[in-house]
Amino acid sequence: MNNKIILAAKGFCMGAADVVPGVSGGTMAFILGIYERLIAAIRSFDVIWLQHVFKLDVKPALQRPHFGFLIPLVIGIFCALLFFTRIIPLPLLLHTHPEAIYGLFFGLIVGSVIALLPEAKRFDASMVLFLSIGIALGWFVVTLVPTNTPDAPWFIFLSGMLAISAMLLPGISGAFILLILRKYDTILNAIGHFNFMVLIPFGLGALTGLVVFSRFLGWLLERFYRATLLVIIGVLIGTLWVIWPFQVREYEMIHNKERLISSTPFWPDALTQPVIYALLMMVLGLALILILYAWAKRVPQE
Repeated sequence: MNNKIILAAKGFCMGAADVVPGVSGGTMAFILGIYERLIAAIRSFDVIWLQHVFKLDVKPALQRPHFGFLIPLVIGIFCALLFFTRIIPLPLLLHTHPEAIYGLFFGLIVGSVIALLPEAKRFDASMVLFLSIGIALGWFVVTLVPTNTPDAPWFIFLSGMLAISAMLLPGISGAFILLILRKYDTILNAIGHFNFMVLIPFGLGALTGLVVFSRFLGWLLERFYRATLLVIIGVLIGTLWVIWPFQVREYEMIHNKERLISSTPFWPDALTQPVIYALLMMVLGLALILILYAWAKRVPQE
């Protein structure tokens, strides 16, 4: 029972990260040391599991997937989404106090980089190479601007694949990808009006992306752990561009709500009250993530 509570707490941290634009639950899963288990759990829904389902073999169908890991994790994520949208309106605070809130998450990402870099074991030319690849990838994605795209089923399918793949990759938000592809409004509208002509290809694309990308990431972590780790750390560094608390941000009205579509960082020229608050929140975020990382290392994983 204690382990289930710990998993639910980690899921809560993942859900909290998903609420913030530009931060993904995959990032938090990596920080908390459950990323590989998450990928393995997703991969447990495989062909053998489908065979049990089609044969109506109830017991094997229920035993094969990692439900003991996934269920408390999902409960924690769901509770965080409710908590940070209903009780503490984090999206609203991002508009009213952006410097402080983004400062907190900037500190979280910096803390995760500091905590994870020692996992690379040694500093050499390959480390610089893979970090540079990750930084370039992260920066490229978060600096993309929204563009007009078709509403054809094949592109909706592709959007679902890309969005779910981004959610699995630490450092990149799936919702941010949908905004770039100009499909965030389309998907929200389809959900609100039960438009299955959009939801079906999007769902099939998300399912395909989940199956394919989770196996690809799992394969990379098994065969090239250090290189994959360094690229992921590089992606985290690259996405700091959009998390930097001092930005000129542009929003777009979607379903009567402002959604962030682009931001341009700047360096503050005075030590004003918002700047001080942002710096304090950076230190808090840095300390919090190092504490979480140390806690994740000490608690049992099963």
